[in-house]
Amino acid sequence: MESLSNRLGRHHRECDALFADAESAVARADWSLACVRFGAFRAELEGHFAAEESLLFPRFEAVTGITEGPTRVMRSEHAAMREALARVADALARQDADDFAGEGETLFILLQQHNMKEESVLYPMCDLRLGAEAATLGERMEHMVEEVRI
Repeated sequence: MESLSNRLGRHHRECDALFADAESAVARADWSLACVRFGAFRAELEGHFAAEESLLFPRFEAVTGITEGPTRVMRSEHAAMREALARVADALARQDADDFAGEGETLFILLQQHNMKEESVLYPMCDLRLGAEAATLGERMEHMVEEVRI
């Protein structure tokens, strides 16, 4: 069974690829495709956040008793990235390539810093502290994100 760390780390990279697709479409001024690609990225990322916030974080907190640690930081960062997503979406709606690039860079930096913390700190802690349950949670989270795609 695949570890939670591997499964969620792979999903981070899948989200990154979706965002890169949207950026490529904007670079070609293919606004229609950019909207589709960005919509797919945003839905996937929101699904990822929702799965973490509704399944992983509460379970980690219940098992460890740690509520003011990494999960609190991750929730705060999710909120900041949601705000950045809204700014990128606004630039896209206005077909402003320069604004899209600037706001997109900010979002990408936030994502990379966030993903690094999750992949190097939180996910390994979950694998360790949740034991076999971590892999099962990873599967449930993946199914939850899949439902967003439909």
